[in-house]
Amino acid sequence: MNKNTVYVIGAGASKEANLPTGHELKREISDLLDIRFDEMWRQKSGDYLITEALYELVKQPNGQGGNIKPYLQEAWHIRDALPQAISIDNFIDAHRDNDKITICGKLAIVISILNAEKSSLLYFQRSQKTSTISFSYLEATWYLPFFQMLTENCAKADLKDRFLSISLIVFNYDRCIEHFMYHALRNYYRVSNDEAVELIRCINIYHPYGSIGSLPWLASNDSIEFGADIDKVQLLQLSKKIKTFAEGTDPNSSDITAIKKLMEQAKRLVFIGFAFHKLNMQLIALDTESKEFPLKCYATTFNISKSDEEIIRDQIKELYNNAIIDTRMANIECAKFFSEFWRSLSF
Repeated sequence: MNKNTVYVIGAGASKEANLPTGHELKREISDLLDIRFDEMWRQKSGDYLITEALYELVKQPNGQGGNIKPYLQEAWHIRDALPQAISIDNFIDAHRDNDKITICGKLAIVISILNAEKSSLLYFQRSQKTSTISFSYLEATWYLPFFQMLTENCAKADLKDRFLSISLIVFNYDRCIEHFMYHALRNYYRVSNDEAVELIRCINIYHPYGSIGSLPWLASNDSIEFGADIDKVQLLQLSKKIKTFAEGTDPNSSDITAIKKLMEQAKRLVFIGFAFHKLNMQLIALDTESKEFPLKCYATTFNISKSDEEIIRDQIKELYNNAIIDTRMANIECAKFFSEFWRSLSF
């Protein structure tokens, strides 16, 4: 069995389940932060819950209201300038000393991602008869072939050892992969809630920029249902789970040390729906000398030009201080990627 396979997962992977790409997320955030009022100070645009959260944030210790106008000024700045940014992460990082931009950006990220989860192919309403994902909806996504590859010729008793050999570095705020794996295991192997949770805990899953909270089956204090409706207090709490680039690379407040250790120990490195932005590549790059053993790398490069593929090939080498890396790329969607490299990635 090949061990220590690290998957680096980007927005292109979640896009196949109808979540936004980085560009689409920028547009959504701009709309949410277009908070405007009429002459009677009644809100006429933008997200109402964000406004309520801002009022809650500035509330005085004596319970009296505070002034949200300084936050609105920064919200409008994000709205107007975000089209110029590579991503919302890049924009927040460019204004890393402006706490109000960071707060407004994080509030909008939480709302955007929860809305996207609720509109995704992975969502289902627990109040209705169905109690799990409609897996037939996912046939054109990477989720099913990923699960098929992980579980190929694998009895339930052998899942733990197999899952211990893979790690996921997820550059998305959503909880799609965790949500999918939990329900896929319960449905396919008929395992209990506790068994499914134990198995998923065997997989190292890291979100360098945080996520919008844990899912309820993890029994965490900050848990929130997939695609849930929330109130202003929950919004403020969940926004603190989102990390800026500086926060994501701080060894005292992030998983960056563990992430770099995974990269160092990887024998197979797999990029799925990843855009190879410099900021993100910098985050996972090793700080030490190059690896001593051969590393194989596989990557989706959907809609990336041939000339840029060569640049990306060099970027991947630079992750390991210009070590010799056998990199295979495919300019195809994530769903087709596993068919292309099935034997290379299987156990």
